[in-house]
Amino acid sequence: MIESLPPGMLLVLGALLIPLLRGRALAAWMLLLPVLGFAQVWGLEVGTSMKVEVFTYELELLRVDKLSKVFGYIFHIAALLSVIYALHLKDKVQHVAALMYAGAAIAAAFVGDLISLFVFWELTAISSVFLVWATRTESSYRAGMRYLIIQVGSGVLLLAGTILHFHKTGSLEFGALASGTGLAALTDAGLGVQLIFLAFGIKAAFPLLHNWLQDAYPEASITGTVFLSAFTTKLAIYALARGFAGTEILIPIGALMTAFPIFYAVIENDLRKVLAYSLNNQLGFMVVGIGIGTEMALNGTASHAFAHILYKGLLFMTMGAVLLRTGTCKGSELGGLYKSMPWTTFFCCIGAAAISAFPLFSGFVSKSLIVSATAENHHTITFLILLFASAGVFHHSGIKIPYFAFFAHDSGRRVKEAPMNMLIAMGGAAFLCVAIGVHPAPLYEILPYDMSLWEKPWHPYSTTHWVTQLQLLLFSAVAFVFLQKTGLYPPELRSTNVDSEWVYRKALPRVMHSLGGILGRVDAAFRAKTRELLDWLVSETRDHHSPTTGLLGEPWPVGTAALWAAILLIISLAMAFT
Repeated sequence: MIESLPPGMLLVLGALLIPLLRGRALAAWMLLLPVLGFAQVWGLEVGTSMKVEVFTYELELLRVDKLSKVFGYIFHIAALLSVIYALHLKDKVQHVAALMYAGAAIAAAFVGDLISLFVFWELTAISSVFLVWATRTESSYRAGMRYLIIQVGSGVLLLAGTILHFHKTGSLEFGALASGTGLAALTDAGLGVQLIFLAFGIKAAFPLLHNWLQDAYPEASITGTVFLSAFTTKLAIYALARGFAGTEILIPIGALMTAFPIFYAVIENDLRKVLAYSLNNQLGFMVVGIGIGTEMALNGTASHAFAHILYKGLLFMTMGAVLLRTGTCKGSELGGLYKSMPWTTFFCCIGAAAISAFPLFSGFVSKSLIVSATAENHHTITFLILLFASAGVFHHSGIKIPYFAFFAHDSGRRVKEAPMNMLIAMGGAAFLCVAIGVHPAPLYEILPYDMSLWEKPWHPYSTTHWVTQLQLLLFSAVAFVFLQKTGLYPPELRSTNVDSEWVYRKALPRVMHSLGGILGRVDAAFRAKTRELLDWLVSETRDHHSPTTGLLGEPWPVGTAALWAAILLIISLAMAFT
């Protein structure tokens, strides 16, 4: 039975049974679904395909290769850890939405046609918005509406691009969509492919298209943010790797993505929003790898997506635990929590080390593939930007997050440690962050390209990689300490930082309000003039047709009436015979 379902559908359909369950049966069912799904993906053989015909169109609901399998593995692992993290919740709406969301993302990673991709692309948007609305506040409602509009808009672009691409080529295959490497390849591919590229770019949080991420994720529920961090953007990374590998315009886009979020993350006070900017930064490394498009770069993208889901989920888990126990994630209101939340502090430090790419942690063995591929392909400027971005990551996520949450000025808060299910989820993610860093061979074996066949052997723990990364981390740490001691580091203040979302969050509503005012005044003036005209017509009609005073309203003598009848008859006859 399970074998006949495409991967991910087990979670989607299984989520529909959640309202019927309760207690331990509910917890067991939610834990069982991702475990069975992982086993299903593990048993799939590369090359397996399942096609169906719908309205004369052939849709491929299952296409298995090494790229889809590596994302299938990590999506199921993320779903399991996130479910464990959310077991204390009594909100079945969140449970249903979260599992449907995870299942839709998994299913999208295994489809082989653009129509099926569109269906699951939209299902991820519709299901995930309930995780934003789950906090049931006015701000989360507004953020969720903006998130939904942008995500559904991405799907509309995907559908429009698919239609145009099919009209041009007659193919619905979800494969390489742009042949060639330069910008001309994307231009020559046609409007349909360009719209698909834009749809993927929105979900991947390209520059100026990114702020739905920082807008919605911090407003989501504590557990919802953990789910959100794993699927939407990584599904977009998978889609870009599948459709646009080697498209060189992605290199500068990705480089910009790695750099600009650093400045916002440094001055941001909301620590969950800092992590959202950091997420944007890490996506940039993956986009650069896709743009380079070599075997090393694509392996780096896949491995970094795998590692990133784990350590970013871990960091969001720790900040969620802090929010649960203290009611805030503002750096200005936290500090000293290591005294009452030691395990959460420990797990946060592991996540911080992993995202900072410390040796022996997962980020080190994945990010180095992308950085090395950038250097080997002589993208010198991009390589330097990635080094700067790597130092910035350690600055705002490796140091700032644990420091201001747990070690800075003692806020005096003494709270309970995180619930046991949260600690288990954090412990599982932390274990994988360390295990992958210490022994990366199992991860490397499931990557899209076999690294043992490369002419030039590659290993992350070469002397060059060790020394370069440790120097980078050391200088970044020294810079942080220097800025802190000299008072130059931006203080944690209650504030709202202005980013590109200001256009649709503030500017556009004001413009629409102003236009509404202008249109309202025009409408009022038009109505007044129309009313005046109608009043005049009524007055004139009354003057001429009144039965007492109107000329046409008074009874006419028989002779006068006969005269006018004869005149009208003569006029009619004249018109008829001319």
